[in-house]
Amino acid sequence: MKLKSWVSYFSLAALAMLLAGCATTTSPPAAAGGDSTKAQITVLYDAFGKSSAMQKDWGYAALIEYGGKRILFDTGNNGDILAQNAKAKGIDLSKLDFVVMSHRHGDHMGGMAYVLSVNPKVKIYAPKEGFGVYGGDLPSTFYRKDASLPPEQRYYDGAPPAVMRFGAAWPGANFELIDKTTEIAPGIHLIALVSDKPGTLELRELSLAINTPDGIVIVVGCSHPGIDKIVAAAAAINPRIHFIAGGFHLVVSNDQEIEKIVATLRDTFKVAFVAPGHCTGEPTFTALKKAFGDRYLYAGLGTTFALGATPRSISDTGHNAPTAMDEDDLKNYRTFLAKDDHDGYALLAHDTY
Repeated sequence: MKLKSWVSYFSLAALAMLLAGCATTTSPPAAAGGDSTKAQITVLYDAFGKSSAMQKDWGYAALIEYGGKRILFDTGNNGDILAQNAKAKGIDLSKLDFVVMSHRHGDHMGGMAYVLSVNPKVKIYAPKEGFGVYGGDLPSTFYRKDASLPPEQRYYDGAPPAVMRFGAAWPGANFELIDKTTEIAPGIHLIALVSDKPGTLELRELSLAINTPDGIVIVVGCSHPGIDKIVAAAAAINPRIHFIAGGFHLVVSNDQEIEKIVATLRDTFKVAFVAPGHCTGEPTFTALKKAFGDRYLYAGLGTTFALGATPRSISDTGHNAPTAMDEDDLKNYRTFLAKDDHDGYALLAHDTY
């Protein structure tokens, strides 16, 4: 080959390598890369569980892996504890498809800053509230106007924007606010309801509902609007309710209230399996265990549920995990419940969990 031809050849090769390098550096970030065959839920934050490298604390967070998606549901009470627990389970929170924040209570959103530190651009679904911590907006028509006032005494000099937007506690976070039941991915829904209970009146809460071949799988944060109302909304998507995990919000309820809810879940909605945690409460754990028998799954910190026709709790070794709380679980649960109760049970019942 002549010298001129060699020079042309190497010049073209160098140009091709340069273009390839540019293409590599400008390509979009990699997706979370979830295993499409995986169908499981891992409890990353709660106040009870077996001794392990994970730290117990009052609050809730869970990783849901389904249909190739990796979903973080709530972030617990403390970012350092969330980080420790995720590391102990070998879970990389920088690889998520999205985050769901159930509501604005601190024991569910306390780990948000940590999540954003490792995954600053992740999509975060949160309940839409007029002046909420997740941001929001309102039409400027919401307030009355008086055109007789001089401009300096009028909001926006008398010419407000059509929509007034309000800041979030985490500026720059990629929030998408939800105010109605919404399908956010194929078969994956967010149920948006509003509490009508004293102490949490008008509190908006999101619950996750996944429409699986076996029926609806529901993950709840605190169920402030009522676990029965959440299940009813999920039943509108698919009346076959297969599995419920999370906080049922019965931690200070009396026996009559508990029995009514348990009967509603078992007899009215024909719920197949339950895995209660967080604010469900010790007497409710007992009542659900009695009513559901082997269809009650232990949901302590670190538990992973393998979903399917017959969901089961599995340990890190793949063997079946414990099926009920023991004395250590109860001691831990009561300790963290008491620590979170700064003003007596009335406060806990109304607005701190």
